[in-house]
Amino acid sequence: MSTPTGSPQDGSSPDQERTVRRSDLRSGRQAAPETGRRTQRGRGVRGRGSRGQAPQGRRRTLPLPRLSAGLPALRLPSLTGLERFAVPAVPEGLATRVRDVRERTRPVWAPVAGVLGWVSPLGWAVLALGVVGWVVGRWTGWTEWLMIGAAALVLVLCCVLLAIGRTRVTVTTDLEPVRVSVGEPATGRITVTNESSRGMLPLLVELPVGVSAARFTLPPLGSGRAHEELFVVPTHRRGVIPVGPARTVQGDPLGLVRRTERWTEVTDLYVHPRTVSLESLGAGLLRDLEGETTQDLSMSDLAFHALREYQPGDDRRYIHWRSSAKAGRLLVRQFLDTRRSHLCLVLDADPEQYGGGEDEAETAVSAAASVAVRAIRDEQDTTVVCRDQAASRTTASLTLDALARVELGPSDIFGRCTEALALAPDASIVVLVTGPRRPFIEAQRALAQFELEVTKVVLTVDATQETAVQHLGGLVRLNIRRIQDLRAVLASGALV
Repeated sequence: MSTPTGSPQDGSSPDQERTVRRSDLRSGRQAAPETGRRTQRGRGVRGRGSRGQAPQGRRRTLPLPRLSAGLPALRLPSLTGLERFAVPAVPEGLATRVRDVRERTRPVWAPVAGVLGWVSPLGWAVLALGVVGWVVGRWTGWTEWLMIGAAALVLVLCCVLLAIGRTRVTVTTDLEPVRVSVGEPATGRITVTNESSRGMLPLLVELPVGVSAARFTLPPLGSGRAHEELFVVPTHRRGVIPVGPARTVQGDPLGLVRRTERWTEVTDLYVHPRTVSLESLGAGLLRDLEGETTQDLSMSDLAFHALREYQPGDDRRYIHWRSSAKAGRLLVRQFLDTRRSHLCLVLDADPEQYGGGEDEAETAVSAAASVAVRAIRDEQDTTVVCRDQAASRTTASLTLDALARVELGPSDIFGRCTEALALAPDASIVVLVTGPRRPFIEAQRALAQFELEVTKVVLTVDATQETAVQHLGGLVRLNIRRIQDLRAVLASGALV
């Protein structure tokens, strides 16, 4: 008897074969290609042969094989995985070889690059006009364009020829003094000497002074002749003014080619803030056995000085009995005072905290400089902190140099007081110079970082308030309207 179409020929039932195939698909095992095709073909024939036997309205659903069971998983690159597409790095050996070739060929391309650097932007524009005019003239046959291109190219070539040549000169600049106060005159001198054996044509010398530049046109100089020029540096503002370097300029009058040579270095001119003379502060002196020895005599301390004859009223505890027995009279020990004196200044350089803006902020800088100079002259240790500048236990000139470098801007007084405490942990008096717009609670919180025995002073600059001395919450608050009021405020003994 023949086997029905679509039935298995190996004696197994269709249900068993269908079950095996489903289990294979569920377990992830891949079936042979022939078996898969034969199974699909057999199912299709059986479905067509049994359509008449199936009940009406009832359809048989055949399970579809899972594609993921027989196909390898595809891994798509993520957008964040760009490191897979990174450009490979240049081999180190190749980079070293390129550097070697560049150094070996430097004598060839360095002069060419130097000549190209002479051409100014205007010169490059004229050169581009010449090339474009020549190309357009050749392309269109217009004689006018050819003439324009030729004239521009010849002009650039002539300007380059004017810049070629070696200048043998000696240039020196003298700036005296290098430290001045605001408003004081500052003059300098520049000297140019012709060192060649031939005469020199007129030469242009440039000397940058701050944001501007002084230009001098030298007359023709013979061999060995020198020419001197004087210049004045404006000092109406506090700061550091760089002077130099002096450069000689060779080129054409049109400015198409400009060849410069540097002859000197940069010299800094320090414009110190304006200061006023003050009386001796006499403040911030704390008796401390671990302090430094002074020249003041005392009857009780650790620094022994000498023996002197007993006077009525002296403490008998300091009588030196052995020396008295040898001398036949009473002798007492005399000491030198050891005191600790360290003045710490914290400057608030934020113009927003002052009613007068930058003008009152500059007055605050002058007030801090005046107090610091007076303390240094009194031989007290002095520390000044302002924004990114700090000077501790140094000379008056270096302290004023630091204040000259201060740039006005937002300032964190709490952080500056922390820095001052780190620089001067033995401070005996701390002065915070600020404006009236700074909340008093912020100043109080910033100064609270110092020890209780330290004298704390808040010096405000306010032109709208009268000069006053107040004691508020353990602090001494001083107010000045202008820098001249500082002498009267400190003379009242506010810092003692």
